[in-house]
Amino acid sequence: MKIHNVHERVVSGTPDDIAPLLASLGQPGDVLYPPQWQPMRLDGPVAIGATGTHGTISAYEPGCLLEFTFPGGMGITGTHTFTVRQLGPSESLVRHEVDADATVVAWLGWQAVIRSSHDAVLECVLDRLQAELGAPPERPAAPSVYARVLRRIERPRARKVEPARSALLSGALDRVDYADAFAIERRRNVSDDPQAWADAVFNDPPAWVTGLMGLRDRLVQVAGIERSTPETFAVIARDDNEVVLGSDARHLNFRASIRRDAESTLLTTTVQLHNRRGRAYFALIRPFHALVVRAMLNRAAGRVGAEVVRLG
Repeated sequence: MKIHNVHERVVSGTPDDIAPLLASLGQPGDVLYPPQWQPMRLDGPVAIGATGTHGTISAYEPGCLLEFTFPGGMGITGTHTFTVRQLGPSESLVRHEVDADATVVAWLGWQAVIRSSHDAVLECVLDRLQAELGAPPERPAAPSVYARVLRRIERPRARKVEPARSALLSGALDRVDYADAFAIERRRNVSDDPQAWADAVFNDPPAWVTGLMGLRDRLVQVAGIERSTPETFAVIARDDNEVVLGSDARHLNFRASIRRDAESTLLTTTVQLHNRRGRAYFALIRPFHALVVRAMLNRAAGRVGAEVVRLG
């Protein structure tokens, strides 16, 4: 079954102006692909043979043509191509065209899921291209409600990883009785500032986590355990790559580290238990701990990502 899809825009620029912008696609300094969507990646510079998430480059003429062949195994055979045609001294037509054949299953998948996301991404790419050329659109393209739902579904999610003892965290507690760590993908253009992430994680948790903490504070008083305060997540140490927060109490001490690596933000928790009260308390909250941390990190990714200057 046939798939044919076209997006085009007249922009203020020549093919020479547009060439370096198209050459940034799939690169660490990509200026066109909208950062709120699952990123486009290539295994090298834009050139024939480069392969990535959107297929393999099968034809390339800088500033004129950038053709991808769909990756195998998805039931779609064909190409999706950027072309640039100069219309005047400082005006060009930029066109993206999908020309492919698909199996019945792949065609249904295209119609049901892929097309809405594809349309939203391409319109954002063209918006961003205009902005990079110095003439942003008066009304940036707005993704459809369905496309926004699909974008939300495919947003980064926290995953459990092995705890790593960083320089700041290694000396934070005399003894570690429990440790875990979660990482979340940090998409292109999203801040890697660990303090920004720490603020998003601990100052703006999901509403149900706030409610759970309120219930916790009411219940722990019966057991003689301190209520949480603004100092519970006080910053203890920081450097350019990491922020360590935490507090000490009669029943336990804990530290939470927000640290960046090349492509992710990591949240590591370490706990030192003091007595039977601390061990009993931690045994009760431990089943909820991973759920709470994942939710806080997932929400923080959305909050920090929302700070990205974007066009749609």
